[in-house]
Amino acid sequence: MIGFRKINDKVILSYKSEYPSSAWAYHELDKEGKGKVTINRTFTFTRNELISLQDKEDEYAPVEFEVAKRKGEYSCFPKNVLSLEHDLYIHEDVSLERKLFVAERNISIFPKIDQMVARSIYVGGNNENAIPESVYRNLLNNFPNTYELNRYASARISSILSSYLDTKEDYEEQYQKYLDRKISKKGADLKLKFSDVELLKYTSLLEKLKSMLNSEVSYSEDQWQEELLQIILLLYPKYIYVFKEAPIRDTYNNTNRSIDYLLIDSSGNTDIIEIKKPFEKCIVTERTYRDNYIPLRELSGTVMQVEKYIFYLNKWGKKGEESLARHYKNDIADGFKIRVTNPGGIIIMGRNKRMSIAQQQDFEVIKRQYKNVIDIITYDDLIQRLEFTIAQWRRLSR
Repeated sequence: MIGFRKINDKVILSYKSEYPSSAWAYHELDKEGKGKVTINRTFTFTRNELISLQDKEDEYAPVEFEVAKRKGEYSCFPKNVLSLEHDLYIHEDVSLERKLFVAERNISIFPKIDQMVARSIYVGGNNENAIPESVYRNLLNNFPNTYELNRYASARISSILSSYLDTKEDYEEQYQKYLDRKISKKGADLKLKFSDVELLKYTSLLEKLKSMLNSEVSYSEDQWQEELLQIILLLYPKYIYVFKEAPIRDTYNNTNRSIDYLLIDSSGNTDIIEIKKPFEKCIVTERTYRDNYIPLRELSGTVMQVEKYIFYLNKWGKKGEESLARHYKNDIADGFKIRVTNPGGIIIMGRNKRMSIAQQQDFEVIKRQYKNVIDIITYDDLIQRLEFTIAQWRRLSR
């Protein structure tokens, strides 16, 4: 059993044992050629640190050593006492106790940490490199205990022997179940941390979109597309580049064409986006054809246009990737590669809030027909997506 007490600027470690008696420590210190003793496989002392005198009449009397000295607000534990590369500093407010230094099965904790760092270890206090006491205590609570070490040993042995022998139980599964129940490392809740910022962002986007829709006649087609792209890129943050009038080769007709807007994500993959002003009657017909509402020319023509662009990109392939990389070499990061890998399309056009239920159902069928290649989004869909996103972030920020 060990305990700590402070006398003036010194920290004293007091060691007492019943079997064997504490006197064994003196015998170790007196051994010729050795002259040192290790307590709990953690603290190593010589006679230079010994401050108690052996009581010949009481072999169970505590043996005491000077284990640290005060330096400012910290107790400095010399590196040689704890077998470290650097001295250890523990703040005066941290209660000194055995479990601070020694884990189960007499595993010395600080040498494990010392192997991973290149400077002195500080626990508690205001030193810029100090481990907060609460963090260190949490580390102690999650240090492997005897039960876990036994489970781990059984799992490792079982994994080797199970190919040759039938084991009584599935020890690997038992160990995994134990780990699943144990509290694992948990960092900061990033969603909560950024909820206010995200809420402000999406609220601003929604206000911007509604304002544009209320005064659409004041925008030219180009102005509308440029403004809406700002919203799209924030709503779809995977895209990091957008290029207007991107060149594309029509290899079938041996001619050059251009895509209104080419999107490129953080992995270099390309997609196409077509943005049309929000005319209400450009999605499906007012009347049915054989009991179905069918796409209007504006929608079917835009779909056809995007499908052609996708076709041209796919046929262009590797040459297209190299050509686009050369064309935009001053606009993309060094080493960034543009890839043409099954590009998709996004179409933003029209309104659907005034459609009948039957029209909306048929429009959904039309959208799903192209879902694997093209995402058709109306402005009312955009509003709804933003409102749902805002509701989610608002719930997290409470």
